[in-house]
Amino acid sequence: MKKVETRSFAPPVQPVPIHLGLTSQLVFVWVATLLVSSLPQIISQEFQILPSFPILWMRIVLLVAFIALGFVWKVAQPLRLYFLIFLALYLIDAVFNWLGTTTLWKGWFGGAAFSTDLLGSQLLRFGAALTMIVVLLLLRYRRSEFFLTKGELNATAEPVSWLGMNRPAGWGRFGLILTLCITLGTLAFLIIFSRSLVTSLTQFLPLIPIVLIASAMNAFSEEITYRAALLAPLHGVVGKSQALLLTAALFGLWHFYGVPYGVIGVIMAGVLGWLLGKSMLETKGLFWPWFIHFWQDVAIFAFIAAGSIVPGG
Repeated sequence: MKKVETRSFAPPVQPVPIHLGLTSQLVFVWVATLLVSSLPQIISQEFQILPSFPILWMRIVLLVAFIALGFVWKVAQPLRLYFLIFLALYLIDAVFNWLGTTTLWKGWFGGAAFSTDLLGSQLLRFGAALTMIVVLLLLRYRRSEFFLTKGELNATAEPVSWLGMNRPAGWGRFGLILTLCITLGTLAFLIIFSRSLVTSLTQFLPLIPIVLIASAMNAFSEEITYRAALLAPLHGVVGKSQALLLTAALFGLWHFYGVPYGVIGVIMAGVLGWLLGKSMLETKGLFWPWFIHFWQDVAIFAFIAAGSIVPGG
């Protein structure tokens, strides 16, 4: 009872059975999530369909409507906090994107140098992640409830048959294997689609420090903002498997214009998002998703620094 009294409308952290229209709830959360994801924007840009008003405002209007719906429809009620955090995510991103366009910020980080530009963009993302942490704390989440802890590093990893993992394993070993496979897989993709690998390596070597710093910041920022913040209110309502699929789909769509890019990028980022979300839920912490994400980002930023590949193709 004490826990319920400390948070008025947040769902329990542990998955609970939902007896009221589970099928309707899953349909609703999937449709609503895709509507406020990057999917409408991707369709608009790829098929040159110009919306009558900005995509951001469409998302805000929809999210406010979904939150309001939770007050009158019992199926949507447990998802109010999820949509509220989603709304906060877009508003925070909008504020920091605007900050990046200001004359003052451009004066600090608007140079042509790769290191200055990369540091500026990562500081904006890091600031957004810290703001999201403040929002979650204001919503009376404890740090452990949105995975802002190291977690249990050797927790049990449940089997994943499509990876050939047919029995449980410790995350201490499984995490290292995943890190190696994901980093090497990303490197293989980058090498295949790079412009000029060998001649560009000399450009990259002096940039190793900024690449490592940017990778650490980006991995932390994305894991907090795009995974932990959404898994925290979601997995206790729809369960682990659906929460992982939803956040993986979002993560994939958000990387349509990233590196890797396009449909391949969506699939690769979606699979990565599922694995990182799995590590977050099973270890109840941030270390393994951050560690795996960090080394993949090192590979990506290294190729961008060398000028061998650019976001979006």
